[in-house]
Amino acid sequence: MSNRNTSSDAGVFLWMTYQTMQKMGLDSAAIFASVHLPDQLPDKNVRRANSTQQRFWQAAEQISQDHYIGLHVGEHMPTFRGQVIEYLFLSSPTFGEGLARTIKYQAILSNALSLELVELEDVAIIRGLEHPVRHYLECAIGLLLSFFKHMSNQQFQAQKITLNSAGNDDRLEYQRVWDCPVEFNAEHGSIYFDKALLDLPSPAAEPELLKIHENIASHHLDILEKHQLIIQIEKILSRGALEKGQIDQQQIAQLLGKHPRTLRQDLQLLNTTFDKIIANYREKLARRLLSQTHESLEQIVYLTGFSEPSAFSRAFKRWTGETPSAYRLRKQNKNKFD
Repeated sequence: MSNRNTSSDAGVFLWMTYQTMQKMGLDSAAIFASVHLPDQLPDKNVRRANSTQQRFWQAAEQISQDHYIGLHVGEHMPTFRGQVIEYLFLSSPTFGEGLARTIKYQAILSNALSLELVELEDVAIIRGLEHPVRHYLECAIGLLLSFFKHMSNQQFQAQKITLNSAGNDDRLEYQRVWDCPVEFNAEHGSIYFDKALLDLPSPAAEPELLKIHENIASHHLDILEKHQLIIQIEKILSRGALEKGQIDQQQIAQLLGKHPRTLRQDLQLLNTTFDKIIANYREKLARRLLSQTHESLEQIVYLTGFSEPSAFSRAFKRWTGETPSAYRLRKQNKNKFD
């Protein structure tokens, strides 16, 4: 399973979640504010850290007063469409081969789960449905069931779903939404279905298109792996590298076990540079400290690695168009009334 601290989800999921919550009449503004996101349609091209899921779904449950909020959001989600995974599935010869490719490239959508396909005598099992945030997992299962039905022309039907958690009180609600028996406290989180479905032909199978889609998917995975570099660099910075003055590219490359030239080339593939990553991290850190804490300006200057308050103030005004004190006053006054 992926490290929860570095795992992430494709932005399309948050984009779909926002629209679904609005259609359900939920207070999406308050829910999204719990992870410091504005009340507007999120950019579906921006990946989101999976580490925020705990706060997001906790807020969703508290605000909606729905103990099955993940289950119900997943139930009302539109079918997942228009991504390279769908095209890979459609151009594969059979449902089974499409499913195998979906699992192979699952990190494009999310690397928070580690799915695998297990084939027994007469049953196939999608295993690896395990996540510490129950609502996130239950929403994801709903998305998967809808997607598999779409890809099989509505022929996919789960025979049983198992969860390795205690679940919620009402087993019947799970069975109503997922339309199959549900078992809790199992060894693995899994979806069981008829193995014969793996041989279901795809009406849109196209070998040449499949090659193109595989190349695109491989490229996406390469880029995703490079993006982990940014997360790793920011993790090093969060351990005190800024205030210690350890922001030399050579030092960071050494901590990453890379040659500085290799690090520079990897970042070029992401259309960014080491200096841009440092600046972006400083900006995010400064915004958070000013809006969410009562740290003194001198301490914030130190924590963000600036040599003096005037240099910090100039940089912050360049980032936001405001002075640090004006930004703090506006944000903290807003928080009082939210």
